[in-house]
Amino acid sequence: MNIGIVGAGIVGLAVAREVARTRGATVTVLDKEDRVGAHQTGHNSGVVHAGIYYQPGSLKARLCREGMALLRQYCAEHRIPYDEVGKLVVASTAAERPGLRRIAERARANQVPGIAELDALALREVEPHTVGVAAVHSPHTAIADFPAVARRLALDVAETGGSVLLSHPVRALRETASGVEVLAGSRRLRFDRLIVCAGLGTDTVARMAGGAGDVRIVPFRGEYYALAGASKDLVRGLIYPVPDPRYPFLGVHLTRRIDGEVLVGPNAVMALALEGYSWGDVDLTDLRRILAWEGTRRLAARHWRTGVREVLGSMAKGSFLAAARRYVPELTRADLVRTAGGVRAQAVARDGSMLDDFAIDVHGRVTLVRNAPSPAATSSLAIARHIVGLTSVLTR
Repeated sequence: MNIGIVGAGIVGLAVAREVARTRGATVTVLDKEDRVGAHQTGHNSGVVHAGIYYQPGSLKARLCREGMALLRQYCAEHRIPYDEVGKLVVASTAAERPGLRRIAERARANQVPGIAELDALALREVEPHTVGVAAVHSPHTAIADFPAVARRLALDVAETGGSVLLSHPVRALRETASGVEVLAGSRRLRFDRLIVCAGLGTDTVARMAGGAGDVRIVPFRGEYYALAGASKDLVRGLIYPVPDPRYPFLGVHLTRRIDGEVLVGPNAVMALALEGYSWGDVDLTDLRRILAWEGTRRLAARHWRTGVREVLGSMAKGSFLAAARRYVPELTRADLVRTAGGVRAQAVARDGSMLDDFAIDVHGRVTLVRNAPSPAATSSLAIARHIVGLTSVLTR
């Protein structure tokens, strides 16, 4: 088999490695950028999620738990930094206790190890500078260097005889009776099957494949501040709020990274381009397509008040400081320094709902990963096994 993979992020590279490793296929990874992991893989906080949030029985719940174990082993084998710093989900008021209790119940249903419910005193034994009325502690939640994982996966692909073709944007594709023909850059390639793990570019490739479907990618920018100087010592691991169940976002949190930096964020504002990493990144073609999608308009009509708050918060350092001080009150305005953010490829359905679970569609000889936001990096090696299982059934 000759298999093409669109997207050299951590998911696409994991799929390529798994296809080559278990099926003996020749794999070719295509990406428009000049490096691997250029977008979501290289623009996240590096958290390896333990699976505490996800609906029991969902793909996210299963593949996160499987993926975490596989990733921990992979990082150990290749000496990639990986550190179980632990996570606290903190209720700052009594009104948040029921939501916190639901998190604990869901974590146990997902068989997340080591889950503990802590009172106000016990949580300070884990994070001495953090305040709250109660918390859920996940001691095995970790941090890792996802760009390093992606680079190692690319080496794995090369070592099995595959290719990672960077600066090769997919310009057109056509399914034939015997395979899929792809124009990438100036090259014409033929594959038996094509697997699309294109993240923010998913809709573009889906349209080429004739599989536009009933969901579209809406980009949400997550902005961050970093803690400066000695204020980094106020956070040992990961400090999260109780999430709003209406949204797939986890809210502004404090995250120690593998490089020792501590991030405050992210928020969630709709970007003005698929790769809209700042307010200055505007692509009118992208924006017209995003706004033309009826799901976007219905989402905006339903949640415009939250959207306005997020936009205003994006422009005000004080909103990030206030969110952080709910949990670490010693922080001051001078402790927060603006740093790079990321863009989440969030699938939105026609009815305006945001897809919460991973979503994978098969369109003839083309497999489309339609929704793979967080915890996709954590789950990447398990997602790869899942996709290879789907494609193997179809090609028997």
